[in-house]
Amino acid sequence: MNTEAKVGTFVIVCLLLLGGTVYYVGNEQWGHHVTPYRTYLRYAGGVAPGSEVLFGGISAGRVATVRAWDQDPTRIEILLELNEGTPLNEKSVAKLGSVSLMSSPAISITTGAQDAPRLKAGQVIASQETVSIDDMTRKLSGIADRATELIMQVQGELKGISGQTQTLLANLNEATGPTNRRQIADILQQINAMVAQQSPKIDRITDQVLLVSRDADSAIRKVGPLLDHTDATVANVNLTIDQLRGPMRQDLEQFQSTMEQAKGLIASIQSVVRGNDDNIRETIENLRVATANLDQLTDQVKQRPWSLVRIRQPKDRKVPR
Repeated sequence: MNTEAKVGTFVIVCLLLLGGTVYYVGNEQWGHHVTPYRTYLRYAGGVAPGSEVLFGGISAGRVATVRAWDQDPTRIEILLELNEGTPLNEKSVAKLGSVSLMSSPAISITTGAQDAPRLKAGQVIASQETVSIDDMTRKLSGIADRATELIMQVQGELKGISGQTQTLLANLNEATGPTNRRQIADILQQINAMVAQQSPKIDRITDQVLLVSRDADSAIRKVGPLLDHTDATVANVNLTIDQLRGPMRQDLEQFQSTMEQAKGLIASIQSVVRGNDDNIRETIENLRVATANLDQLTDQVKQRPWSLVRIRQPKDRKVPR
């Protein structure tokens, strides 16, 4: 093979390698498909275009745009470009995070729920705010101030507790002094002597209790047949009650029907009385007038009994002169 053939072969191999490299790089740069999404936060914390987006802790895309939202200036609009096929769903939540303490900020998205509907391209991912370093510093400073006040308060309470403890120890030392120990020893000796004196009585009481328990056992054995007879009597009473239950129930049903009829009769009488209320009042008024007339007639008869025979009253006689 001559030199020209070797050079030609080398050039062809180089061209093939260059074409393969260009195809691979172009496929990685321009053939990689992404899906756009949006999310909103009140604190972006250093997130910038190109920041990494994590889905369940793994790299799933990049941040495309970070800007103030024109509809609500208090919120930051973050446009995301995630790898095609990332299973975002309505339960997924985006928040500010990072891979490690020393790494740059990133957007972390939770995996959500399996049964939740999948998000479509361009939809909004629910967000969750994280505590910023400034907020954390303010909270820590507040905690430190409160801790200082608490320490001062505890120190004051400890002084009071230590004084009370010293008083208690002094009282204990006084209570456990030689005089009190001698008195306690005398009390214990008296108790031992009293126990020794009362020991025979306690034994007799114990024997009597045992006798009483034996008598109680015999009494219980004697009462056993009586209880059996009582059970039989109770069973007979139950049987008698069961036999009388049916007739008593029938009598009660008849009594109930009679009461219902009486109620109906009373209701009928009430309706008749209400219907003839005016007539009854007129009759009562007539009876009252008739009674008044009879009273008046009776008074006239008492005063003028002759009026029953004569219509006119005779003239009074003139007194002779």
